[in-house]
Amino acid sequence: MHAPSLSRPRVLAALAVPALALGLAACGSQAADPATTPSSSGEPVVGGELTFAIGNDPISLNPSGTGSGNDTWYVTRQLVDSLLWQDPADGTLHPWLATGWTANADATAFTFTLRDDVTFSDGTPLTAQSVKSTFDDAIAAGALSQAAPLLAGYDQSVVVDEHTVEVRFSRPNAAFPQAASSVTLGILGEATFAVPFADRASGEAVVASGPFVLDHYTKDVETVLTAREDYAWGPDGRENTGAAHLEGVTFQVLPEAGVRTGSLTSEQVDVAGGIAPSDVPGVRDAGLVLVTRANPGIVFGLSFNGASTLGADPAVREAVSLAIDRDVVRDTALTEDFAVATSVLSHTTPGAVDLSEDITTDADAAVEVLEDAGWVREGDGLFAKDGAPLELEVVWISNFGPNQTSLELIQQQLKDVGIGVNLWSGTVPEFTERLKAGQFDAAWGNLSRADGDVLRTQYSSAATNYYRVEDPELEALLQEQLTVADPAARTEVVGQVQERLLATHAQVPVHELTTVVGTLTDVHGVELGADSRLDQLTSAWLDR
Repeated sequence: MHAPSLSRPRVLAALAVPALALGLAACGSQAADPATTPSSSGEPVVGGELTFAIGNDPISLNPSGTGSGNDTWYVTRQLVDSLLWQDPADGTLHPWLATGWTANADATAFTFTLRDDVTFSDGTPLTAQSVKSTFDDAIAAGALSQAAPLLAGYDQSVVVDEHTVEVRFSRPNAAFPQAASSVTLGILGEATFAVPFADRASGEAVVASGPFVLDHYTKDVETVLTAREDYAWGPDGRENTGAAHLEGVTFQVLPEAGVRTGSLTSEQVDVAGGIAPSDVPGVRDAGLVLVTRANPGIVFGLSFNGASTLGADPAVREAVSLAIDRDVVRDTALTEDFAVATSVLSHTTPGAVDLSEDITTDADAAVEVLEDAGWVREGDGLFAKDGAPLELEVVWISNFGPNQTSLELIQQQLKDVGIGVNLWSGTVPEFTERLKAGQFDAAWGNLSRADGDVLRTQYSSAATNYYRVEDPELEALLQEQLTVADPAARTEVVGQVQERLLATHAQVPVHELTTVVGTLTDVHGVELGADSRLDQLTSAWLDR
């Protein structure tokens, strides 16, 4: 086996940041790439409606429900606020709905003091009970909720008084403060919980405190939002902490990337998300504005199913890693705006480790690894063992335009060394069902989150367990990083997690994701958050 040794993590140059209540600052990493936001010397204009083209129907407007990824969060972020806000400039956490927070020494209890001037869209006030009900609801929903992995070890939330709540865990969860800044754990009003979790996808039952409220949602067509005139509690790190300058926003579903770009250049929409790499030069040449930021979290790559015969074979996983030429994939399917992976985590993720020395391409070595493991190349050029061909079932979704091109390149690269690949793609719900049922050998995808705990939510057997990784050493590390309050020590453990995933090839990293949003020149204040997803549009305005 050509696995790298598990040496001391080579952590990227650290950015000095102030410690948080528990010392949970953005664990040492390279400074996050700042989002490129349009600017103007003029004063913001109040009024006007923004049309924002997205590639996928949101599927669910319930903040903790299962949607279509970034396009869902683009919409739901406008509806909900969170306890904390993560600064995209340095990854630090700041007050939002909470005015402050503390934690006990072993990261099993977090006490939040809440603002007393926040109201939900139905006029009811934010209270400690709102927080308790939101988190209790997410846990009760079980597999229906994407919030459950972020609340690992959740015991209960205790209402101390009207504006003080203590969130308790049965085991340490040092990543919880960062999770509390996410859309998924956005706080909801009591009326929401009168409607069963499974019946909230349309958003009609969602009562939240965000700067926009739902006007209407038409599946596969549009989601129309209206600004709240009384909104006055945005986080201090934002340029505008009050009501949005815009009167409303329409998120229009345009699945084809070329159609989104064409709609932007022809001024049929004001903003287009998911600009395809091949369209970036044309948008720039047209004199339009690009808002970009490298995404933190798990990079695009192949995650293996540890319960499938091929996914559980360490020689197969290693050969796949050796056969993939990541530079060719990036240079062909993407642009230089996208970085070749240097770890399983993007370089903008707090605690990322540069493991590029251990990510190599060597087709001859890939063949040697398979031969040493008893695989024999047949007349069709593919390897086989005991009569079974080496043909991987790789599943993916089209939530990122270049995915198909990247996978077809990888398919050919693997074929060249004798590994067959069958590519399967479907809708988000179909893809999720495939993962749940274990009907795959490897899955292509990424997951954005500005904290190394994203690796636990993806690969721990105690989380969703979609990848069924049977590795006690990895599991121990994934759980350990939740227990470490000291940021430097936690960074060390997160680094060991990355090294373990890379050494066992449970995840084969290929390239990082960069969020690319295009805007017309008279659109200002569109910003990407610390997770490189669309932040709230309170600062956005139209110069017309």
